[in-house]
Amino acid sequence: MPSPRNVPHPRETLFAGERAIPVVPACEHFAGSEKLIGKALELQGKLGPIFDVTCDCEDGAEAGKEKQHAEMVVDMLASTANLQSMAGVRIHDYTHSHWKKDVDIVVGGAGKMLAYVTLPKCTAASQAAEMIGYVQETARRKKLKRDIPVHVLVETHGALHEAWQIAGLAGVQVLDFGLMDFVSGHHGAIHASNMRSPGQFEHPLIVKAKADIVSAALAHGVVPAHNVSLDLKNPYNVFRDAWRARNDFGFLRMWSIHPSQIQPIVDAMKPDLGEVADAAEILLAAQRANWGPIQYQGELHDRATYRYFWTLLQKARVTGVALPEEAAEAFF
Repeated sequence: MPSPRNVPHPRETLFAGERAIPVVPACEHFAGSEKLIGKALELQGKLGPIFDVTCDCEDGAEAGKEKQHAEMVVDMLASTANLQSMAGVRIHDYTHSHWKKDVDIVVGGAGKMLAYVTLPKCTAASQAAEMIGYVQETARRKKLKRDIPVHVLVETHGALHEAWQIAGLAGVQVLDFGLMDFVSGHHGAIHASNMRSPGQFEHPLIVKAKADIVSAALAHGVVPAHNVSLDLKNPYNVFRDAWRARNDFGFLRMWSIHPSQIQPIVDAMKPDLGEVADAAEILLAAQRANWGPIQYQGELHDRATYRYFWTLLQKARVTGVALPEEAAEAFF
């Protein structure tokens, strides 16, 4: 039997599909002000790398003070508070006169530690493509040795219609669903009650939008991210929303708008502990078999199922699930 040390790693061996799904935290926490960004980064330092922080230059910036706000974000990203280097930024939308300046300031000033850039309110794939191009052009101009991942919000009719084209753009890492703007864009045809549960999981137009976004994202190796939960008082309701988003619709990530929502979202997105244990045993056995077929508890497993379990182990790791020691040593 070959030694695991001489056997290729799963990432080198297993077919990842047309485009591998990025392994990113299951929670994305939004913060707009300097105070809230600071608190979010502090919490991230305590809890570990289980959630990203998005510094909001769109809704977070006062009108007329966009430049100062973007400069503040640069200072926060460059500060010692950003221990994990897991903070991104949402810039202004394509129609706003300051969106390019947001990119110039944030990418130019903090591009080395910037985790991603989020683009809101695109109405066409062409807009997203132009904005992505400007982000990467700015990174090259600043001599950054990497492409900055881009997240695109799908919250307009046009973006939903072209979700497949947007997901296929180079550089896109996440497709975010913006429920509030999506509902508002229906001009009263969808009642405001459907911005919260249970309506957000039952109204046919919203259900279709969510399913289409997840399908487009996963087909292109992009992470689908679910909208916020409006409930700031009851962590269980947030957990339930995140659980339904993950298990009923296939979302792999969800937004948080209050620190109390972070842990319930992460908990809901975690893989089942029993399945994690099985995944570890199956992959260790597969590695010992040089990735040939094996039997496990009376079932046949081969590279098709190994691929699923390898993804599951990676997801467990970024949601803070403790992996069996042997699997952690072998694969991470």
